[in-house]
Amino acid sequence: MSRSLSLYMDERRKIVEDALDRFLPEPGGQYSRLTQAMRYSVFSGGKRLRPILAIAAFEVVGGEGNTVLAPACATELIHTYSLIHDDLPAMDDDDLRRGRPTCHKEFDEALAILAGDALLTLAFEIVTEKSVLPPECAAAVVRELAGANGYSGMLGGQAADIAMEGEPPDIGAIEYIHGHKTGAPLAAAVRIGAIAAGAESIDLERLTAYGERIGLAFQIADDLLDETGTAEEMGKAVGKDRDRGKMTYPVVVGAESAVIRAQDLVDDAIRSLDAYGERVWALAGIAQFMVDRRN
Repeated sequence: MSRSLSLYMDERRKIVEDALDRFLPEPGGQYSRLTQAMRYSVFSGGKRLRPILAIAAFEVVGGEGNTVLAPACATELIHTYSLIHDDLPAMDDDDLRRGRPTCHKEFDEALAILAGDALLTLAFEIVTEKSVLPPECAAAVVRELAGANGYSGMLGGQAADIAMEGEPPDIGAIEYIHGHKTGAPLAAAVRIGAIAAGAESIDLERLTAYGERIGLAFQIADDLLDETGTAEEMGKAVGKDRDRGKMTYPVVVGAESAVIRAQDLVDDAIRSLDAYGERVWALAGIAQFMVDRRN
């Protein structure tokens, strides 16, 4: 990662962290254990890629001010909820996340479920109650978040991922799983940044193409890291996907072809934003970072 991109991401991560701290309830009072679990999971060292993507898209299409901040933070709250539930024994049954005990290990399963639910609902609350978006823009952001993360998006992809465990390799199935489970939420993060800036339909089309491609590339990179990464790098157990018979890109097409496919997707994503010239440097750098990362 270049020094300028690293600085860009660090600065925007700090803005997002500060906003999340304001949006989340304080860990005290009648609901202290629940709010502790929410904060424990949100402030566990994430990269904040989704909110940073929202901010970068906002900037590319000329957005100014802080209207993107609540929608951007909403993407992180929903992402964190999905990770809490993904780690549960009924799902991936993980003990570690980012090098720390998962929420259900640090607290308990019931509280982890409730903390995930609370973060999901808080995401919509801050878009509608805490943002400075015009009402029609706030409604559009809610539609994007709901569609990308609901039964026709992330949850549908997760259900397909579970259903296809142990099935014969199928490129169509893996593209469906990755496109819905990971691609849809990432594309939505990019799109809501543009929506918050009042972007035109052509901007949304270009940024959607970018978001869908980097979403798929990101998940391919995750698949490869589960095969080649170490537990120290990843902050969690590795090799579990293959052990469970999950359908991943390295399993379906081989590791070498998966690397090529991920890079092709990144290149296509960046080309989809050619109309914006040099303004896309941050989005281009983030796309490349997604496949070059080691955790």
